[in-house]
Amino acid sequence: MFLRRVIETTFQNALAEELARRDMTIRELSNRTGIPLPTLYKCSSGERDPRLSTVRRIAEALEPRQGRSVAVIAARFLLDEVAGLTVEVRGRPYPVRGYAANSLEECIVAAVRAEKEGAAAIICAPVLASIVERIVDVPVVILKPKAETVTEALEAARRRL
Repeated sequence: MFLRRVIETTFQNALAEELARRDMTIRELSNRTGIPLPTLYKCSSGERDPRLSTVRRIAEALEPRQGRSVAVIAARFLLDEVAGLTVEVRGRPYPVRGYAANSLEECIVAAVRAEKEGAAAIICAPVLASIVERIVDVPVVILKPKAETVTEALEAARRRL
Protein backbone atom coordinates (compact mmCIF):
# COMPACT_ATOMS: atom_id res chain seq x y z
CA MET A 1 0.00 0.00 0.00
CA PHE A 2 2.84 2.43 0.86
CA LEU A 3 4.59 2.01 -2.51
CA ARG A 4 1.31 2.36 -4.39
CA ARG A 5 0.59 5.60 -2.53
CA VAL A 6 4.10 6.92 -3.29
CA ILE A 7 3.30 6.51 -6.99
CA GLU A 8 -0.21 7.97 -6.70
CA THR A 9 0.74 10.96 -4.54
CA THR A 10 3.99 12.35 -3.11
CA PHE A 11 6.48 10.51 -0.94
CA GLN A 12 5.75 12.90 1.93
CA ASN A 13 1.97 12.31 1.77
CA ALA A 14 2.36 8.55 1.42
CA LEU A 15 4.73 8.36 4.39
CA ALA A 16 2.51 10.55 6.59
CA GLU A 17 -0.56 8.46 5.72
CA GLU A 18 1.23 5.18 6.37
CA LEU A 19 2.68 6.31 9.70
CA ALA A 20 -0.73 7.60 10.81
CA ARG A 21 -2.42 4.37 9.71
CA ARG A 22 0.07 2.33 11.74
CA ASP A 23 0.15 4.81 14.64
CA MET A 24 3.93 4.90 14.21
CA THR A 25 6.35 7.76 14.79
CA ILE A 26 9.29 8.80 12.61
CA ARG A 27 11.58 7.69 15.46
CA GLU A 28 10.03 4.20 15.44
CA LEU A 29 10.47 4.03 11.67
CA SER A 30 14.10 5.09 12.06
CA ASN A 31 14.67 2.30 14.59
CA ARG A 32 13.00 -0.26 12.36
CA THR A 33 14.82 0.74 9.16
CA GLY A 34 18.18 1.87 10.49
CA ILE A 35 17.79 5.13 8.54
CA PRO A 36 19.11 8.09 10.56
CA LEU A 37 16.37 10.17 12.17
CA PRO A 38 17.54 13.47 10.60
CA THR A 39 17.38 11.88 7.14
CA LEU A 40 13.79 10.74 7.72
CA TYR A 41 12.79 14.16 9.07
CA LYS A 42 14.23 15.91 6.00
CA CYS A 43 12.54 13.47 3.60
CA SER A 44 9.19 13.55 5.40
CA SER A 45 9.13 17.36 5.47
CA GLY A 46 9.99 17.70 1.78
CA GLU A 47 13.27 19.44 2.56
CA ARG A 48 15.05 16.64 0.74
CA ASP A 49 13.99 14.04 -1.83
CA PRO A 50 14.60 10.51 -0.60
CA ARG A 51 17.08 8.26 -2.37
CA LEU A 52 15.71 5.15 -3.99
CA SER A 53 17.59 3.05 -1.41
CA THR A 54 15.82 4.98 1.39
CA VAL A 55 12.40 4.37 -0.16
CA ARG A 56 13.25 0.67 -0.53
CA ARG A 57 14.30 0.35 3.12
CA ILE A 58 11.12 2.06 4.28
CA ALA A 59 8.97 -0.09 2.00
CA GLU A 60 10.70 -3.26 3.24
CA ALA A 61 10.11 -2.24 6.85
CA LEU A 62 6.46 -1.34 6.27
CA GLU A 63 5.61 -4.03 3.70
CA PRO A 64 8.12 -6.86 4.02
CA ARG A 65 8.19 -9.17 1.04
CA GLN A 66 7.53 -12.76 1.86
CA GLY A 67 10.34 -15.18 1.29
CA ARG A 68 13.18 -12.76 2.01
CA SER A 69 16.34 -14.62 2.97
CA VAL A 70 20.08 -14.30 3.32
CA ALA A 71 21.82 -16.11 0.47
CA VAL A 72 25.08 -17.98 0.97
CA ILE A 73 26.96 -18.92 -2.21
CA ALA A 74 29.49 -21.65 -1.53
CA ALA A 75 30.47 -25.27 -2.16
CA ARG A 76 27.88 -27.82 -1.06
CA PHE A 77 29.91 -29.04 1.96
CA LEU A 78 29.91 -25.50 3.41
CA LEU A 79 26.20 -25.07 2.81
CA ASP A 80 25.50 -28.18 4.88
CA GLU A 81 26.93 -26.27 7.87
CA VAL A 82 24.41 -23.41 7.59
CA ALA A 83 21.33 -25.38 6.51
CA GLY A 84 18.32 -24.46 8.64
CA LEU A 85 19.86 -21.36 10.22
CA THR A 86 17.97 -18.09 10.57
CA VAL A 87 19.32 -14.56 11.05
CA GLU A 88 17.21 -12.04 12.94
CA VAL A 89 17.31 -8.42 11.78
CA ARG A 90 15.33 -5.81 13.72
CA GLY A 91 13.02 -8.49 15.07
CA ARG A 92 12.37 -10.12 11.70
CA PRO A 93 13.71 -13.59 10.85
CA TYR A 94 15.61 -14.15 7.61
CA PRO A 95 16.20 -17.80 6.78
CA VAL A 96 19.62 -18.68 5.39
CA ARG A 97 19.34 -20.11 1.89
CA GLY A 98 22.25 -21.89 0.28
CA TYR A 99 23.25 -21.69 -3.38
CA ALA A 100 25.77 -24.33 -4.37
CA ALA A 101 28.45 -23.24 -6.83
CA ASN A 102 31.77 -24.75 -7.87
CA SER A 103 32.97 -22.29 -10.51
CA LEU A 104 33.05 -18.55 -11.04
CA GLU A 105 30.29 -18.81 -13.64
CA GLU A 106 28.07 -20.83 -11.29
CA CYS A 107 28.66 -18.24 -8.55
CA ILE A 108 27.56 -15.37 -10.78
CA VAL A 109 24.45 -17.26 -11.89
CA ALA A 110 23.69 -18.11 -8.24
CA ALA A 111 24.00 -14.46 -7.20
CA VAL A 112 21.59 -13.29 -9.89
CA ARG A 113 19.18 -16.11 -9.01
CA ALA A 114 19.40 -15.33 -5.29
CA GLU A 115 18.52 -11.68 -5.86
CA LYS A 116 15.68 -12.63 -8.20
CA GLU A 117 14.32 -15.03 -5.56
CA GLY A 118 14.24 -12.26 -2.96
CA ALA A 119 17.58 -12.42 -1.14
CA ALA A 120 18.00 -9.47 1.21
CA ALA A 121 21.80 -9.98 1.28
CA ILE A 122 24.37 -12.27 -0.32
CA ILE A 123 27.36 -13.88 1.37
CA CYS A 124 30.13 -15.17 -0.90
CA ALA A 125 33.86 -15.76 -1.29
CA PRO A 126 36.22 -12.77 -1.46
CA VAL A 127 37.24 -13.54 -5.06
CA LEU A 128 33.60 -13.27 -6.10
CA ALA A 129 32.35 -10.38 -3.95
CA SER A 130 33.63 -7.51 -6.10
CA ILE A 131 31.96 -8.99 -9.19
CA VAL A 132 28.68 -9.77 -7.43
CA GLU A 133 28.51 -6.23 -5.99
CA ARG A 134 28.45 -4.87 -9.55
CA ILE A 135 25.56 -7.06 -10.72
CA VAL A 136 23.14 -7.18 -7.77
CA ASP A 137 21.35 -4.49 -5.83
CA VAL A 138 21.54 -6.05 -2.34
CA PRO A 139 24.33 -5.95 0.24
CA VAL A 140 27.20 -8.36 -0.49
CA VAL A 141 29.26 -9.71 2.41
CA ILE A 142 32.58 -11.52 2.14
CA LEU A 143 32.85 -15.03 3.59
CA LYS A 144 36.20 -14.76 5.36
CA PRO A 145 37.96 -18.02 6.27
CA LYS A 146 39.29 -18.37 9.81
CA ALA A 147 43.03 -18.64 10.44
CA GLU A 148 42.68 -22.28 11.49
CA THR A 149 41.06 -23.07 8.13
CA VAL A 150 44.14 -21.74 6.34
CA THR A 151 46.42 -23.59 8.78
CA GLU A 152 44.57 -26.87 8.11
CA ALA A 153 44.93 -26.32 4.36
CA LEU A 154 48.65 -25.62 4.77
CA GLU A 155 49.05 -28.85 6.75
CA ALA A 156 47.17 -30.81 4.07
CA ALA A 157 49.43 -29.29 1.40
CA ARG A 158 52.53 -30.16 3.45
CA ARG A 159 51.41 -33.81 3.66
CA ARG A 160 50.91 -33.95 -0.11
CA LEU A 161 54.33 -32.48 -0.92
